Order: sequence, then structure tokens, then C-alpha cells
Amino acid sequence: MTERINSRQFHEADGIEDWRVLYGCAYAYFRTGSFAAGVALVGAIGRLADAANHHPDVDLRYQGVTVRLFTHDVDGLTTRDLDLARQVSAAARELGVLPDPTAVQHVQLTIDSFVRGDVMPFWRALLSYVDRGDEDLMDPHGRGPSIWFQQMDEPRALRNRIHLDIAVPHEQAESRVAAALAAGGRLVSDEHAPSWWVLADAEGNEACIATWVGRWWEE
Repeated sequence: MTERINSRQFHEADGIEDWRVLYGCAYAYFRTGSFAAGVALVGAIGRLADAANHHPDVDLRYQGVTVRLFTHDVDGLTTRDLDLARQVSAAARELGVLPDPTAVQHVQLTIDSFVRGDVMPFWRALLSYVDRGDEDLMDPHGRGPSIWFQQMDEPRALRNRIHLDIAVPHEQAESRVAAALAAGGRLVSDEHAPSWWVLADAEGNEACIATWVGRWWEE
């Protein structure tokens, strides 16, 4: 039986130490060290996925493999993701491939909009993206960042309307914020931390560091 779970339930489950939830999806990065080792791991993942009839997104690069788990039928995480995550980790161990949770992140472009219907068609056509719900556009081929159209109620003087949201493993967020500040950034707001911090570069261009912690739908 498939049961929907939230981010906290996923992280509290046994056997998923290699995995981190970012924006409602479970990610793992396995540092293979060679293309051949990566191909072997992808082959193992493919066999496990076909046996489970549950297919993750897999990105193969020379130095490693990134895996993203998500149950599309329910638009969220389920026990099927837990089961497959454990199996993928076991396959990696059998191949001598080590996980590296510090290497996972998800980058999202956010556009502040007063009327989404006036703005989204332009970006959809420009990028050849598709709708995901009423607020998001996504690359149908999974190559580019998703775009979230954030509802604005009133203008924000002297602030950008487009920024990046960078989701990172929850235990790494504060160190990532500290690194950005040490590199010349400034803290705009930590009012919503540890869910997100708003940062800006020396010229005021903003970005957010985000985690799943503290978001009601993730707890």
C-alpha cells in the first residue's frame, strides 16, 4: 500500500541517511569517481526501478550520479520513495560507491508577480516550459530550473522582482548562509529562518537559502 509522507517522516525513517529532501523531493548524490562506475550504478538503479515500477530522475556525470525520488501520482513523497531510496543506497554500497549529501541542491527561479496570468505565458513561450499547477513552470526535459511566480500584493521599493531560491540540505543551510556573507553578501532577512534566509550581493541582487524545516506542509 502506498502511503503519502511528509519531509519529516522521510528523514525520521531508517535507512535513508544518504538522502535529503529539497522542495518535496528526495535527493541523493553518489560520488562514483569515474564514468564507468556511474554507468554501473545507473544500470542497477534502472533494474530496481523497473522491478518496483517506480522511476526516479537520474543524472549521470563523470564524477557522480544524482538521483531524485518523487511520486507523481500523489504529487509528493510516499512510502514507495522510501523503499526505493533504501534499495538504491544498498546498490551503491555493493558497488563501493559512496554518498555525498553535501553535493545536493535544487535551484529555482522566482518571479514576483501581481497578475500571474499576464506574466506566465511570456516565460512559458520563451523557455518552451510547461505548467505545473497554477503557480509554476517547469522544463519538460528536466534540464533547466523551475520557475515559481510568487504573488505580490504591493510594490517593494528598491528590491528586485526576480531572484533565485536555492534549496539545500537542512543541516547545511547556516554554513551556506555564512559562506555567502563572508563572500561579500549581506543578510536582508532571517525572519523566516530556518525555512529560508533572504540574502543579497553587494549590488542588492537577492537570493534565498531554503530548507524544508519549519514549513507546515513538510512537517
